[in-house]
Amino acid sequence: MSQWPDHIAGQTTHARHGAISNSFRYGVDYVLIDPRASHGPVLFSRNRFNLAAVHDHNHGGAPRQGIGLPWAENVLAKAGLSMDGISIRLLTQPSYLGHVFNPVSFWLAFRGSVLHAVIAEVSNTFGDRHSYLCHKPDFTAIAPSDKLLAQKVFHVSPFQQVAGDYWFNFDIGPRKIAIRIDHRNGDEGVVATLTGPRKPLRNASLLKASLRRPAGTMRTVALIYWQALKLKIKGAIYRPRPTPPKHEVS
Repeated sequence: MSQWPDHIAGQTTHARHGAISNSFRYGVDYVLIDPRASHGPVLFSRNRFNLAAVHDHNHGGAPRQGIGLPWAENVLAKAGLSMDGISIRLLTQPSYLGHVFNPVSFWLAFRGSVLHAVIAEVSNTFGDRHSYLCHKPDFTAIAPSDKLLAQKVFHVSPFQQVAGDYWFNFDIGPRKIAIRIDHRNGDEGVVATLTGPRKPLRNASLLKASLRRPAGTMRTVALIYWQALKLKIKGAIYRPRPTPPKHEVS
């Protein structure tokens, strides 16, 4: 049975450590959806225009060329996850009035209520995308305390090197969500978090989100550039965009 969408009216934090420090906290609205389902409140749609929407072409493949759920299923199956009994959910920021930019979305693979794998779908402001497949050996259950390692291979911030490792933590509960991504590159790095309560998506909550954070994901892009300007003023070294990795998943 398909699941009604959930709304996470949460907070994202970023804390840069190393020679030049910088930190911020912003409110953010995510939805957790069943990619097979099309139902939801009147102001939310799948694959069509609305106040808020999630479109398959924005996920599972290159930006605006995605195919959605079949891509995620193929990635997981090729990596060795038995798809028997697996249900996949997509955690992402919806578009608002057709505008969307997602720095990171998450494909969550469950068997029952147990999390077994996550695909972190990362996009940058240069129009590139790369995904990190996170799982334990033999795809055993992922606990909130588990730290999953991935080598950083994708250019996200021009003020961070494409080097070092990511450590991912996922706590996906029935009432709240808490995700932590810790990038470590020697003494440098960034810790990013996404946390918030998990509640059924309602028209009222979508209206509040559009009023609380006007312009939706356009605001996200503006805040990214604002933080980049702050880092430049502080003396951070700007690094030109390198060639993206050839493989879309690592």
